[in-house]
Amino acid sequence: MLMPSIFGENLFNDDWMDFSFPDVDKVLYGKRAQNVMKTDVRETDTGYEVDIDLPGFKKDEINAQLENGYLTISASKGLDREKKNKEGKYIRKERYAGAMSRSFYVGDDIKQEDIKAKYEDGILKLSIPKKAEKAVESNKYISIEG
Repeated sequence: MLMPSIFGENLFNDDWMDFSFPDVDKVLYGKRAQNVMKTDVRETDTGYEVDIDLPGFKKDEINAQLENGYLTISASKGLDREKKNKEGKYIRKERYAGAMSRSFYVGDDIKQEDIKAKYEDGILKLSIPKKAEKAVESNKYISIEG
C-alpha cells in the first residue's frame, strides 16, 4: 500500500503519482507560489485602490519602486539562523527564504509622491491617483502652403 510522503509538498500528498521534477523557480512558497501576492485593483472616481496580500512579511521587507511608469512591488524574506535544539531535530521545514516581485504599469504622468502606501494586517494598500487626460486637438488637417 502506498502512503503519502511526509517529506513532500503536502502532508496529505494527493499528487503522489506526479513524478516530474519540482519547479525550481517557485522555491519561496513551493507549488503554491501562484497564490502569493494576490492583488485586487479597484477603480474610483479619483484614482485606483490596490490591495496586495503579503502575509508573513514585515514592513521593512517590502519595497515599492516607481520607474519609467512601472510600479514594482517586491518582498524578500530571510530566515533566522537555526538554533540547535537538544530535544530534537527538524523532520520537516515549510518556511523558506527568497524574494518575489510584481509590476504594474501606472503611466508616465504618475510621480512617486502621488502614490500613497500603507501596510496593515498582511495587506499592502496603495492609492494611485488618476491624472487628467490630455486634450486631443480636434483639427486633424494639415495646412498646406503655396
